[in-house]
Parts: sequence; C-alpha cells; structure tokens
Amino acid sequence: MENKKCFCDTELPFNDCCGLYINGSQKAPSALALMRSRYSAYASHNADYLMETTHVSERKYYSKPEILKWAVSNKWQKLEILTFTDHTVEFKAYFLDSNNQPQTHYEFSTFKLENDAWYYLDGKFE
Repeated sequence: MENKKCFCDTELPFNDCCGLYINGSQKAPSALALMRSRYSAYASHNADYLMETTHVSERKYYSKPEILKWAVSNKWQKLEILTFTDHTVEFKAYFLDSNNQPQTHYEFSTFKLENDAWYYLDGKFE
C-alpha cells in the first residue's frame, strides 16, 4: 500500500497518513485523526485496530469476527467529514454492499482521550 492514497480521502499516501496509526508507529493526535484511521481500518480490513481503538468500556458490545465480516463484505468508496469538535466527529461513509448496491453510513461519533490516546466511545446512527 506504499504508493496508494489513504482511504480517508486526505490525498496523502496511506503510509504517511492513517497507516502511521494503524501500524502502531504513532498515536492518532486527535479524535478526527482517530476517526479517519478507523475508517481506513474498515477499508483495509484491520479488525484488531478497530477493537484496540474502541474504549475498553465499550468493547464488550463488539465482536472482532463480526467487525471483520462487515469490513470485508463491503467495498469502501469514500469518507465525508460533515462536522467535528475536539471530542466528536459527524461523518458519512460511502460503500458498496455485498450486492454491489451503494450505501451510506451516517454517524455522529464521540471519542475520549485517556492516557494520551484517543478512543472511540459511541456513535449515533441514522
């Protein structure tokens, strides 16, 4: 993926963008960066990163096999950031489902900074 553009639509190479966080070289410096990297983790099928970046209080609600199944069954097309603050990100993720039908996932996500690391806390969906 060295020369491939990052999935999160920054136009940067993956290895210079979300890849830095997903491979553990750096911690995401903000809630927005973490959200972008989580989208890229879905697109690159990295369920381990998605579980690791979910706040420990919320992990019991998620299944790594189910996350991976959903990530792999969709073709991730585009990420659109609608609004963000220090602790929230509102976005739309566009993808083609397993039937090759266009879908949009809308979410208003909340993040928490703990021990110098950002974590996904929860999301409101439409």
